[in-house]
Amino acid sequence: MTTGRLRSARIAVTATFGVHALLFASWTAHIPQLKGRLGLSDGTLGTALLGAPIGSILAILVTGWVLPKFGSRPVVLVSLIGYCLSGALIGTSGSMFALFGTLTLWGAFQGSLDVAMNTQGVTIEQSLKRPIMSGLHGAWSLGALLGAAVGAFCVSRGITLNAQLLVAGIVCAVVVGVLTVSMLPDGHQKLTHRPGRRHKLFPAPVLILGAVAAACMICEGAAADWSAVYLRDSLCTSATYAAYGFAAFSVGMVLIRLTGNWLLQRISPRALLPALGLVATAGLTTALLAGDPAISLGGFFLLGLGLASVVPTAFSAAGDLATQGGNAGTSIATVSALGWAGFVCGPPLIGHLANLTSLPHALLLIPILTLAMAAAIRFTGVFAIRPHANPDV
Repeated sequence: MTTGRLRSARIAVTATFGVHALLFASWTAHIPQLKGRLGLSDGTLGTALLGAPIGSILAILVTGWVLPKFGSRPVVLVSLIGYCLSGALIGTSGSMFALFGTLTLWGAFQGSLDVAMNTQGVTIEQSLKRPIMSGLHGAWSLGALLGAAVGAFCVSRGITLNAQLLVAGIVCAVVVGVLTVSMLPDGHQKLTHRPGRRHKLFPAPVLILGAVAAACMICEGAAADWSAVYLRDSLCTSATYAAYGFAAFSVGMVLIRLTGNWLLQRISPRALLPALGLVATAGLTTALLAGDPAISLGGFFLLGLGLASVVPTAFSAAGDLATQGGNAGTSIATVSALGWAGFVCGPPLIGHLANLTSLPHALLLIPILTLAMAAAIRFTGVFAIRPHANPDV
């Protein structure tokens, strides 16, 4: 396969990752206005917002069945168009139930696209014979930052959510949809049945990868939802200072994700990820025990460093395992579904633990999980399979 073809495919999947994050992040700035227009309480808004993760998890399970039949390239295109265009329906919601329904639909396309684009990323990574998944997730993080800025700008200028997502969705669907033509077929990963052997739907190594992804996403969800609350309420900082908690976490994630491809070509994931996990464990534990705002920002930054490459590398490992028998899309769907479940369950779990003890004590669950992830990555062997470096492509 030519270098130009591989480069075009990589550009296409990188753009897809960026758009996936951009559209979702751009709508979050409109949530307070939508809540007020629909007259929702905090509780009913929380119920409505569950539509997106529920739709995503259901679609991920279906996509894991579809990918072996059609491959990631057409699934990316269909999911991308659906995701870009269905978002405009959210702004037309007239009730909590309508909002839940439109978010479920949007989340379904979002979840399907998530699995398909990660599967395509693994296909390109295996063709290049060098790691690229961390960089793709770095593009996702940058897309999220850009989307948050777009949403804030539109809110400040009085641009409605409906108009914002309709225009952005059409532009993204056209531009990135054209790019998907250059994506690679993953026919070499078609599901095969070997005589005399039963194919396991959930092999143990894939379940271990899914458990690691779930633990990672519990920590990510907790950082997203509770870092500001911890700084504001437990450490009595200002609202502005409290917002820096998640910002510090995000900077740590982006830093590692943008350098992760380079690092993973030189350091085995079984060495790199546990080391980063131990840094995160020590940093956040120290921050929570010290109870100091400045040290806490450092702790959340180190947490971002420790978590950044776990899920991208888990997807790569799932794809590598699939080359031994099975389909990368099915394996990635399993890992993604378990990861999403962790992301959904993490914040409520921290909240319930905080009610039983205190928020600082509840947040100690995070370094416990990062330590467990470090041990699982180092000693189970499921992260050991990696493509050989090929710096010439």
